[in-house]
Amino acid sequence: MAAARKPVVEVRRSERRRRTVSAYREGERVVVLIPSQFSRAEESEWVGKMLARLAARDLRSQRSDADLETRARQLAQRYLTEFGAIAMPASVRWVTNQNGRWGSCTPADRTIRLSERVREMPGWVGDYVLLHELVHLIVPSHNARFWELVSRYPRTERARGYLEGIAAAGH
Repeated sequence: MAAARKPVVEVRRSERRRRTVSAYREGERVVVLIPSQFSRAEESEWVGKMLARLAARDLRSQRSDADLETRARQLAQRYLTEFGAIAMPASVRWVTNQNGRWGSCTPADRTIRLSERVREMPGWVGDYVLLHELVHLIVPSHNARFWELVSRYPRTERARGYLEGIAAAGH
């Protein structure tokens, strides 16, 4: 098996940036944006962290429909145990045609679809969206019982805030 090639990293220092660090791919290169006052040791530390984050994101983006279905079953077993088979979907898949929503569920045929956009998000956000749709298998509407079940997921509020921020940035 061939060893993975180490990417070319370009570090860009910014006078305006105070504490935040970000990274993105630009062709074959990884660009890491850091505050100009960072020392060489801090730069090195953050380049390593950002390369690890990009690698984790790449792994998330490779998740298949089968991986998604497995994760849905794990979440149902963990957070919706007492509902048994009712909380288990017939199918779960990634779709490219959902630009206005993160996921959807059709309780009648027990199918769940998640937007491809969620695939790039942190795993805990994807788990929230998936659990949200799983709860629709039990409670089709967004009533108090629905939100009570969704709130069993410990990062519900954080994930909702993340999604609201993404939605706001997109408009």
